[in-house]
Amino acid sequence: MSYPLSILDLSTVLPGQPVAEAVAASVELAQKAEEQGFHRIWFAEHHNFPSIASSATSVLLAHVAAHTERIRLGSGGIMLPNHSPLVIAEQFGTLAEIHPGRIDLGLGRAPGTDQRTMMALRRDPSAADTFPRDIKELQGYLRGESLIPGVDAFPGHGTNVPLYILGSSQYGAQLAAALGLGYSFASHFAPQMLEHAATIYRDRFEPSESVPEPHFIAALNVIAADTEAEAHAQLEIAHRHRIRQMLGRGRDLGEDEVTMLLHSAGGEQVLSMMKYTAVGTIETVKAYLDEFRERVQADELIITNAAPDLAARHRTLELLGEHVIGR
Repeated sequence: MSYPLSILDLSTVLPGQPVAEAVAASVELAQKAEEQGFHRIWFAEHHNFPSIASSATSVLLAHVAAHTERIRLGSGGIMLPNHSPLVIAEQFGTLAEIHPGRIDLGLGRAPGTDQRTMMALRRDPSAADTFPRDIKELQGYLRGESLIPGVDAFPGHGTNVPLYILGSSQYGAQLAAALGLGYSFASHFAPQMLEHAATIYRDRFEPSESVPEPHFIAALNVIAADTEAEAHAQLEIAHRHRIRQMLGRGRDLGEDEVTMLLHSAGGEQVLSMMKYTAVGTIETVKAYLDEFRERVQADELIITNAAPDLAARHRTLELLGEHVIGR
């Protein structure tokens, strides 16, 4: 059975790599994904991570959209409590006017960073409490039915940019179901509640005008290669990069230190976040994807292309395009 296959790209900056080079790699991957028939690409808002270049998410989206033609592009997601709903409506409304029919707006309520950076963002710690109300305000602007008398989004008004709720717990599932919106679960790094959240979302879904039936997207990590050995070698590099990213912030870790951390309690916890990872030849990966999608009854899968090497990431997309999307 065929299903939409999409990509979540963090625009990863490797150690010593210029940011411009990482962004150029994201453009190349988007073009490759479009060529291979992927459904959409989302970029995530994170702050104060030297290894992630997608913090100014709407700016990056504009750049990638200008260098592609058909593939859908969006946020996975915008952390709405960091922003005014009006500003996000204007930003994504502008994108939708320039690239009609191609823009998505995925929304999360976490800060996408640490407590100190959250303060630098001028974020009120209680802002997450108004997340449902902020979504409705944002939706009103995009529908051309503003909830704030005398205030509207220009651009944005009437663009009806599709909204998706992102989450890693039952809260997001309940909210997406209650609002009648699509729901994407971040199982690529938070696997614990995937099946529970999927069940809650489907069981409690209230149809809306824009989303008459539930649309559930599940995320996972993927590395496909021509041989099992090559795929697992890339996975080892990805594990080491994840350790540097999560446990070495602010420090330049040596290889021996990374090896030691890999086998520590903290390292095991970090690597457990990658529980849902399809790795191997395309036959192995395809079987994993099909079983995973069937088990959680996902309407769409969104993958993180986990291999650090750019050529390996391209090969993953080629193999998936030929054997999964093009089957």
